[in-house]
Amino acid sequence: MSTAMSTGAPERARWPRLAASPHPRLRGLLPRGYAGFTEATTPRHLVLPATSSVPMVVKLADSPRRPPAFVMGARGSYTVVDGDCAPSYLELWLDPLAAYRLLGLPMDKLSGQLVDLVDILGPDARRLSEQLRETPTWRQRFALVDRFLLRQLEEGQRPSPEIGRAWERLVTSGGTMPIAQLAEEVGWSHKRLIARFRHQLGLRPKTAARLVRFEGVLGRLDERRGLDWGQIAREAGYADQAHLIRDFHQFTGATPTEFAARPTPPGGDGERQGNFLQDRGAAAS
Repeated sequence: MSTAMSTGAPERARWPRLAASPHPRLRGLLPRGYAGFTEATTPRHLVLPATSSVPMVVKLADSPRRPPAFVMGARGSYTVVDGDCAPSYLELWLDPLAAYRLLGLPMDKLSGQLVDLVDILGPDARRLSEQLRETPTWRQRFALVDRFLLRQLEEGQRPSPEIGRAWERLVTSGGTMPIAQLAEEVGWSHKRLIARFRHQLGLRPKTAARLVRFEGVLGRLDERRGLDWGQIAREAGYADQAHLIRDFHQFTGATPTEFAARPTPPGGDGERQGNFLQDRGAAAS
């Protein structure tokens, strides 16, 4: 079962109340670790700005119209999910190739969708959801997810080395490497690179590159001191400031100045909507 997502005016997302690092073998696959939400909220839209990570959510208390556990596929623009937030849920963000490996299906099948985890992983996902609801502490819940993902890791499919290298090159270049050069480096035609990239990451290489570059800009917003958008655009590899503004509109629904002015979570780490605050050194119970 899939649930449609819509675009609309951004609103403030919830902030996590609890967080933890995953098992050491999983840390490269879950760069943001685990987040747990514990407080009921009033009805709202949950904004999830475009990102190159794949979020997975398991609800610990029900909210209407949503499956108990779900994955949000890759997308090329910001998204507003219609409906109430669950009062309590556990969330993790998978590295794109980790999602391909752990979920075991072509990632372009999930693109732009919110998909019931049971439809992807079958009874194992249903059992995970039930066990998490029955588990009394957050420390135990995070450990349970560790064990579940480690089993998936052992059984999962391996990304092709060429796509792994292409993704690494995009990330290390800050999203500025030309796609033609990327295809040449991995020894594939441009057409084959696009097809395999979409299959294993859910996005075209050009879109993924734009998201990597954009996330690099987001990482600078915590400075919050005399932001020079023209300079930021040049340093990030944009053609000009207007180019940066167009990406901000597509990925957040706002101008750079409007987005930078929005509140940040307590702790001042500069993380914003959909890029959640993490305290990876401690698992709370």
